[in-house]
Amino acid sequence: MKQGTECYELGDVQLQSGKTLTDAKLCYATWGDLNAARDNVVVLPTYYTGTHESYEPIIAPGRALDPTRYFIVSPNLFGNGLSTSPSNASGDCAGGNFPDVTAYDNVRCQHRMLTDLFDVQSIALVAGWSMGAMQSFHWAADFPEMVRAIAPWAGSARCSHHNTAFLEGVKAALTADPAWNNGHYPVQPERGLRAFGRAYCGWAFSQSWFREELWTEFGHESLEAMLDAWEEEHLEWDANDLLAKLHTWQLGDIGEHTLYGGDFEAALAGIKARAIVMPSRTDMYFPPEDSEIEVSHMPNAELRVIESIWGHCAGGPGREKAATAFIESALSELLTG
Repeated sequence: MKQGTECYELGDVQLQSGKTLTDAKLCYATWGDLNAARDNVVVLPTYYTGTHESYEPIIAPGRALDPTRYFIVSPNLFGNGLSTSPSNASGDCAGGNFPDVTAYDNVRCQHRMLTDLFDVQSIALVAGWSMGAMQSFHWAADFPEMVRAIAPWAGSARCSHHNTAFLEGVKAALTADPAWNNGHYPVQPERGLRAFGRAYCGWAFSQSWFREELWTEFGHESLEAMLDAWEEEHLEWDANDLLAKLHTWQLGDIGEHTLYGGDFEAALAGIKARAIVMPSRTDMYFPPEDSEIEVSHMPNAELRVIESIWGHCAGGPGREKAATAFIESALSELLTG
């Protein structure tokens, strides 16, 4: 049912920072068909180190995200190597010169793509994991009359101070490599990328997950084998791309918008969509306490905690069976309710 991957030509985009992203492209994938009313749309924004392909485990006939019923669109984040990124940009935006792009910038361009290409005026659901959750909040706050429901899971409406500190740690691990050269490297800074992956690994799961040695679920025989695997996985990424998305994550805040003038609580209160917000009980990036505060300011929201020891990775599409079923149940409820 997948229709394939396309890229929407945006031209030069003025960013929230005032800088310009030149010759910008937004790459996206679709599944299913748009109905005559153009209102069966589900938007799945991508997340850190993920592309549209990452959602494929939960898109299938008979499941909550059923491409025989819904027109599912997954736009790729700027910086993820598909949409315009440091690794594929040209001219003044290439490599270490890539400007900061916010979640608001991403959502604004996604809105432009959906309305221009598909004439979409009503969206049934915006949902996503992690940075996908952040963009879901943005969609509902930025276009409150257009979005009927959101399902952010294992994510938040803004980047917390604690989250910022974590990201500064992995960023420092990468950029400490002399080969980094302030982003102007002739070859990838391998030592920095390995350090980044190794530092990142300990935060993705919970203490209980490590205590129970659940790395065996991924086929790893030991903790060291898992750490090695995380190193290797991050070698597949361009260093500047990783940092571009990291900055997008850190800058995330739905109140930082001309509509709300920096008032985070007002932005949450401005969300009209029905929302089911699903933090993971053991997530060290986005703890349930943050979600409780967010939901308390949203007029039509419900908090449902994913009871899992998989930490942040409980939200990974298809990664843990029970967590995935919990998430899909909420998606079904929002789409049919």
